[in-house]
Amino acid sequence: MIPAPFEYARPTSLDGALTLLAEHGDDAKLIAGGHSLLPLMKLRLATPGVLVDISRLDDLSYVRERGDEVHIGGLTRHHDVEHSPVLREHCGLLAHVAGVVGDPQVRHRGTLGGSLAHGDPASDLPAAVLALGGSMVLRGPEGDRVVDAGDFFAGFLETALRPDEVLVEVRVPKTGSAGWSYQKFVKRAQDWAIVGVAAVRGPEATGVALVNMGSTPVRASTVEAAIASGAGPTEAASHADDGTDPGADINASADYRRHLARVLTRRALEEVGVSGTAPGH
Repeated sequence: MIPAPFEYARPTSLDGALTLLAEHGDDAKLIAGGHSLLPLMKLRLATPGVLVDISRLDDLSYVRERGDEVHIGGLTRHHDVEHSPVLREHCGLLAHVAGVVGDPQVRHRGTLGGSLAHGDPASDLPAAVLALGGSMVLRGPEGDRVVDAGDFFAGFLETALRPDEVLVEVRVPKTGSAGWSYQKFVKRAQDWAIVGVAAVRGPEATGVALVNMGSTPVRASTVEAAIASGAGPTEAASHADDGTDPGADINASADYRRHLARVLTRRALEEVGVSGTAPGH
């Protein structure tokens, strides 16, 4: 199908982009890689009047160490996240997950910020940032605000990002030698996950998040609580689908997704080294 008519603007600075968003309000949409927005426009599920192309704002593409965190610019491509020496050393989960997004064409064009801002519950990277306990820096007319990943995903394709804001930075804690795992069940390597599980186990706690198990990326809080109380992988994973609301489609029924969540969570917990002993004991 052909998208509805729209105007196109390509600002040369972030301030210019913010001005355009403030001027056009809900009628404007940001575009960088375009892999999420353009398919919706072709189906006319999204009909923005103005496309604001920020793909050439190079100052929003970086990976930097900042104390006990790694800061990643919102326009950093998946390929660059995957191959970043800083992330490979300090946050292996995020680097790995970026490398299993789509195919090479998608990874060379898609951006970390775009993936998170789209808020697709079937997407890989939102679950990884959620499991890591990361946060997003959103810039608008009143300056920056920092939103924890747990508060960022609001509904199906909905986030805390306001129409006049840009996701400028993603912050994740350094995980060092912590164990991590990403289990993704697909029919073909480049497909969206039918179900996925991101897990990271540090000395103090374990973070677990699920892909495609509800209208948003889901934090598996009951699994985390079970591990904290000393449960082993099998027992903790039996709670993986607690509080979830998986959909049914051509790929899987809701019950099958629940089964996959439990199986993949057990595998992830075994890989990160959960043994049935609570952290610190």
